[in-house]
Amino acid sequence: MVGDAPFAPNASLPTSAGRCSGSVADRNAEEESAQPAMDENKLRPETVAQLRALAHDLSNSLETIMQACYLLQQVKLEGDNRKWLELIDEAAQEATRINRQIREILRNLG
Repeated sequence: MVGDAPFAPNASLPTSAGRCSGSVADRNAEEESAQPAMDENKLRPETVAQLRALAHDLSNSLETIMQACYLLQQVKLEGDNRKWLELIDEAAQEATRINRQIREILRNLG
């Protein structure tokens, strides 16, 4: 349950790989190494299609998180529980904004 753990705003949150997020330089290096093979800086059509499908699926998952946050906001949470909810809600909104930008880039790729 959310109320069982104390709120620690300065604590590192685990990433999906179970490790704490690193510096911006670390993330940039990871992103560069994860880029698909490109010919003259162009993504292959099948890569774009796959990225579009993943961005769509991510949108669906983020929408579920945002709806759950909305429903939890209707409950009178207090103290640490309210702070955790706000943290999750803000992160979900930021992830949605980023995903929207990714989808726009993919749309422009054709």
